[in-house]
Amino acid sequence: MNNKRIKNIIESILFSYSDPITVKEIKEIINEDMKSRDIENILIELKKEYEEQNRGIQIYNVQNKYQMGTNKEYQEYVVKLFEPKKKKSLTQATLETLTIIAYKQPITKVEIEEIRGVKCDKAISTLVEHGFVKEAGRLNKIGKPIIYKTTEEFLKLFGLDKIEDLPPVEEEKTQE
Repeated sequence: MNNKRIKNIIESILFSYSDPITVKEIKEIINEDMKSRDIENILIELKKEYEEQNRGIQIYNVQNKYQMGTNKEYQEYVVKLFEPKKKKSLTQATLETLTIIAYKQPITKVEIEEIRGVKCDKAISTLVEHGFVKEAGRLNKIGKPIIYKTTEEFLKLFGLDKIEDLPPVEEEKTQE
């Protein structure tokens, strides 16, 4: 195998493997009659190339192990990727829709709209986006409407073990 190919293999290994890896481990993976020193020289050369090009990722040598990671110059941008996203609070309409789904599940959008008396596309998409509701299949009738039900995330949010733990609905009493 030529050096260019071995360099590409090493680069692939570093890219794919999230933990630091030793020269000996790389040598075992490549399974060639190469000296550890030759592999280390290729690693040093590859590391130098990344540094000279000021690439977004770099190769780091930590305690005689090699690892690919974010260039420290760009680290602040990568950190933003992993910051928890702030979720907007649910609107009254969305909470009403969630309540209907919780008590009447599985239920279609049309059935929810009949109960609420208004369209609920936005409310359902918000609930799906937050992970409180999911598509639970389709009804076997004209149009094959999607049926919705609550998720484990919904149960966790409201501190429930199972959906049957929801409090009973109090019916409004009308004055006669």
